[in-house]
Amino acid sequence: DKVKYPERLAITLDHAAPPPTTKHAQNHADIRRFVAEQGVTHFFEVGRGICHQVLCEEGLIYPGIVLLGADSHSTHYGALGAFGAGIGRSEMAAIWATGQLWLRVPESLKITLSGQFNPWVTSKDIALFVIGQLGADGGLYASVEFHGEAVAGMTMASRFVLSNMMAEMGAKNAWVAQDEITFDWLEAQRSRGAQVGGDRQTWAETSRALWPDRAATYLAEYEFDASAIEPQVACPHTVDNVKPLSAVAGTKVNQAFLGTCTNGRLEDLAEAAKVIAGHRVAAGTRLLVIPASSQVYMDAIKAGYVETLMAAGATFGSPGCGPCMGNHLGIPAPGEVTISSANRNFRGRMGTRDSEIYLASPAVVVASAVVGEIAGPEQVLGVEA
Repeated sequence: DKVKYPERLAITLDHAAPPPTTKHAQNHADIRRFVAEQGVTHFFEVGRGICHQVLCEEGLIYPGIVLLGADSHSTHYGALGAFGAGIGRSEMAAIWATGQLWLRVPESLKITLSGQFNPWVTSKDIALFVIGQLGADGGLYASVEFHGEAVAGMTMASRFVLSNMMAEMGAKNAWVAQDEITFDWLEAQRSRGAQVGGDRQTWAETSRALWPDRAATYLAEYEFDASAIEPQVACPHTVDNVKPLSAVAGTKVNQAFLGTCTNGRLEDLAEAAKVIAGHRVAAGTRLLVIPASSQVYMDAIKAGYVETLMAAGATFGSPGCGPCMGNHLGIPAPGEVTISSANRNFRGRMGTRDSEIYLASPAVVVASAVVGEIAGPEQVLGVEA
């Protein structure tokens, strides 16, 4: 049988890449054979990076498209004005065969973020705070919309975090309003050689068509003041078990992990380098850094961030998912504590059931690596910003 629309299919080798076992290697070999037989044009090899980062860099995501991915964090694409949703394997097989899939139209949930960020508060902290307030089922099968001045001031890297993390609230889709920041980012990818669909005018027209009108009705509406939020940490073993950093500071850390589709972008590595410059990873603690893509990795090398982090004692892994799902490249030992910039901290998520995972922003992750305990960057730098 043949895939109906192979030109619409994108496959990325990002989990268990490079392959840690013969079984994984055979799986990759089977995928390569399938790609060749089916004529799949959008195929990204081991080392290119995580699908959510790579597909955006490659120009496959832009306002108005519908993307269904075999990964729950496909909500990620809503930051670029796409309808991105995760589906199961059987559903994906049906799409490959027919090019179609039935979906119930989700109701919309509106989240307005007012105010300005406090020092060292990031979109990761905002996302964790929202999930902590509304719960793991707070946006179940909803299309979550983000509005407000705090969102308008975010970079694209920060907006990706918001849309990505909403999968942890049960969202079907997570949408961030598009603006000049969005269009500038898309044009920047095009200037790198990406074949981005459409142009600035069509992106703007599509975005205006997608923008909710004044009569829009919502499943629920929430408003949060960003200026009242401090750095947040999700504690074991659920993402909605969120506490202020001040409540968990001092917890011993064995491993700090910076990366994943949530926080493995250049902006995150820049923040990490800023915090760790001139310091060393604490004795008894490990700092693992895995860029979200080869492009991020190369840009970080050129900017000097990789040298700064390695000089401080960090270990780098090949671009990809790394230990996020517990396959390899940083699985904790039983009884160990990891603080991670990832999006999930379920028991056993990183491959070891008898271990604990805390989730935080890149700045907090790296500061914790330096101190050897959960800590804020101001504890390392001695300043507030």
